[in-house]
Amino acid sequence: MPTKQAAVTRLGISEYWVGGEAAHGLVARDSVTTVFPQTLGLACTWNTELMQSIGSVIGDEARACYKKRNGLNGLTLWAPTVDMARDPRWGRTEEAYGEDPHLTGSMSTAFAKGMRGSHPFYIKAVATLKHFYANNNEKDRLTSSSVIDPRNKREYYLRAFEPSIREGAVHSLMTAYNSINGTPAICHPDVNGILKEEWKLDGFIVCDGEDMHQTVDEHKYCDTYAEAVALAIKGGIDCITDDAGLVMRSIREALEQGLLEEADLDRALRNVFRIRMRLGQFDPEENNPYAQIPETVIYHPEHRELALRAARESIVLLKNQNRMLPLQRENIRKLAVIGPLADVVCRDWYTGHPPYRISPLQGIVSKLSAQAVLFKDGCDLVTLQSAANRHYVGPKGYADGTLAADKPAAGSGEWFQVIDWGWGSHTLRAIANGNYMTTNDRVVSAASQEIWGWFVKEQFTFDPQDDGTVAIQTWNGRIVSADEQSLRVKDDTHIGEAEKFVKRTVVDGMAEAVKAARESDTAIVVVGNHPLINGKEEIDRPDLTLPPHQEKLIQEVYKANPNTVVVVVGSYPFALNWVQQNIPAVVYTAHGGQELGTAVADVLFGDYNPAGRLNMTWYRSADQLPDMMDYDIIKGKRTYMYFDGNPLYPFGYGLSYTNFEYRDLKISKLRMSADEKVNVRVTVENKGQRAGDEVVQLYLRANGSRVKRPFKQLQGFKRIHLRPGEKRTVEFILSGTDLAYWDVSRNRYAVETGIYTLMVGGSSADIYLESAIQVNGETVPPRNLFQITQAENYDDYSGIRLDECRDTGAGPGGSRLSGVCVTGRDGDWICYKDADLGEGPHFFEARAASSDGGSIEVRLHSPDGTVIGTCPVPAAGSKQKWQTHACTITGSSGKHTVFLKFTGDLKISWFRFIS
Repeated sequence: MPTKQAAVTRLGISEYWVGGEAAHGLVARDSVTTVFPQTLGLACTWNTELMQSIGSVIGDEARACYKKRNGLNGLTLWAPTVDMARDPRWGRTEEAYGEDPHLTGSMSTAFAKGMRGSHPFYIKAVATLKHFYANNNEKDRLTSSSVIDPRNKREYYLRAFEPSIREGAVHSLMTAYNSINGTPAICHPDVNGILKEEWKLDGFIVCDGEDMHQTVDEHKYCDTYAEAVALAIKGGIDCITDDAGLVMRSIREALEQGLLEEADLDRALRNVFRIRMRLGQFDPEENNPYAQIPETVIYHPEHRELALRAARESIVLLKNQNRMLPLQRENIRKLAVIGPLADVVCRDWYTGHPPYRISPLQGIVSKLSAQAVLFKDGCDLVTLQSAANRHYVGPKGYADGTLAADKPAAGSGEWFQVIDWGWGSHTLRAIANGNYMTTNDRVVSAASQEIWGWFVKEQFTFDPQDDGTVAIQTWNGRIVSADEQSLRVKDDTHIGEAEKFVKRTVVDGMAEAVKAARESDTAIVVVGNHPLINGKEEIDRPDLTLPPHQEKLIQEVYKANPNTVVVVVGSYPFALNWVQQNIPAVVYTAHGGQELGTAVADVLFGDYNPAGRLNMTWYRSADQLPDMMDYDIIKGKRTYMYFDGNPLYPFGYGLSYTNFEYRDLKISKLRMSADEKVNVRVTVENKGQRAGDEVVQLYLRANGSRVKRPFKQLQGFKRIHLRPGEKRTVEFILSGTDLAYWDVSRNRYAVETGIYTLMVGGSSADIYLESAIQVNGETVPPRNLFQITQAENYDDYSGIRLDECRDTGAGPGGSRLSGVCVTGRDGDWICYKDADLGEGPHFFEARAASSDGGSIEVRLHSPDGTVIGTCPVPAAGSKQKWQTHACTITGSSGKHTVFLKFTGDLKISWFRFIS
């Protein structure tokens, strides 16, 4: 993926690296750097001060690497990811800050401020928000379109992006691969309209890698690359990361064809060079304070301490029945540490190279001794025998990891550790050299030191055959064939004798784990996912559960020893129903940090009191979720704000080894206007025997509204540390604008007059104190459907989608069109509530299109209510030509809910009633 702009030597302009990764630590090509927990874990700290410190460390290390490599490392970093994680099956959940826009916006803004630095002119490192916007599915991500109505867009998907731009923390932003309502994000009007014009972004926009040509090749939105590059640049993209030669040719063609003007290029270049100047790239080093940052800051001891702090603060205690935790060292004679994730620290795709990695097993051993710990990974050890020649697979030569079916005796064959990651994915690690089996798509060898790569070629599938043998498939479904020379990858899928293997278990991992648990005082089972298997960039998760093998491992260990602790190391929320019901103590942490094991052990043994809080709802089952492509969190009942079911663990949840008391909720005024602010104060006291952190959370509920509002919505949070018996008053400032919702009837925010409840507690479900305030805002007037009403501004719907409206004609009176239309089929409908029809309209007019013809039924009260008019939309053929159609209206007056019901395949851009 091209991530640099070429030098212009005749002007003395050096090349510029416009991209680098820094989601949870700088990713440097030739240097180790400090690695923090995954972003999902960092968000579980609910600590903005910590996030700003982490951002500052990443900025420092970026500067040091930039100096070390003479400017060949990037100072523009593609982080943070602020896409809303509205569905825990999303493959890139690990990169996000969770499901709530306030938490995401606050944490990412603090992170970006740390990267930016505090100098009034010079920028330490440029944070690049990604991906703008509604980017939350991996399947078909290059071709799919996210359907986002105006309320969801304004109240949810855009809200997390806004604060860091408004506060000047970020100077770059990346667009998404997906389309939004039919328009690819790379050329979506919101790039200019919202980011640059409304929010006043001080910086430049970059497209995601290779997205320009994908506008033609994947979305089929443009016919030529010249058209694609012109739409992107005119639409607000200032920097295009695609094949350099293709981009330059396409720009020249666009200029020649009159699709672009030099002024368009000048505007984009000014945006980029303004930031390059603020990075100090054209100034003497002595003028720029950040140019003096030395190489010695890279993984500095203070940075390691911060990584440990972050790992500790991110850990969430999910269950602690009868205070099983913390473990008491003096009561432990033998401790069993079990599980495939117990002695590993996995890297995800956007992880740097850490200076060291401490696994949970290593952390636990440091608290006791190697003699006191029994470790079993719970995985089988197997041999593989060729069904064709009856020889066993073993090393042909371990210099390159070559394997072949050439060992006549079982004892001379290789033993492989098999990890079952669920859903058909397995990894095999050769015991002799410790390497994973992998493939270069020609042969299979034991040559990979870790599970890693954009294409994860260390994963294999066992395909059972009728005769009891197995066929082995590679990562991309190709068949492995064996002989005495090598293990080869076949081009076809035919399975003969040479493609069959006898897989024999030589060590039963489950039995070994159970034996260790039975012989120990306590068992700790470490389970979870691998960040690059079954859920990653380009792959959404198939389910929320743990792999079945891990579920069974936990159950069998628990049978052998009820004193079992489960530690979940994962990139996502999991459905841990049996675990929550049966296991006495459960701990969650994300992947990725170099200090993972130290932090886990500190929590297990009480050297650190956990206070992490969940940044996502943990559901009991995927059955509690709508379809993956349903982006409407309101109607789809997504996230804690709208979910009306019973979650496994609620948003904001997390336990502690101490307990806190909330009292004296005080609000500075109980009546306020929409343009005022109120102070909310609450006293929190540590009533336990241990020092610890508490995350104080402020939620809001509108008690009455014209529209469906959240059950509760996060409006503030603070993480505080209290010694035993210590108390502190926590203060929040709430603005009237925090109470607003997006009024689709007038295309603006509105603060309604009414009663609002302020709630303070330890999670979204644990509200300890609440108080109501009277807000003097406005009464939203009835809808005026005699004005042009964009069809997308509905109040409710059934079955429809939103798509791009390519109608080149303006509305009546030259009114501006939104560029979005509603598309539906027979029986679909949209409705508009509280519409004042006055003394009754005489006509209905709509801008619509249909290929085969249809009609719009105008109904009152319900989708099957009284028909007051039927507007025919004649067939216009495959091009679906847009025209204005009309019909008479009879028998209506006063206030109603107006329904537009579709017959046939239709698209509607706008409509209005006429007296």
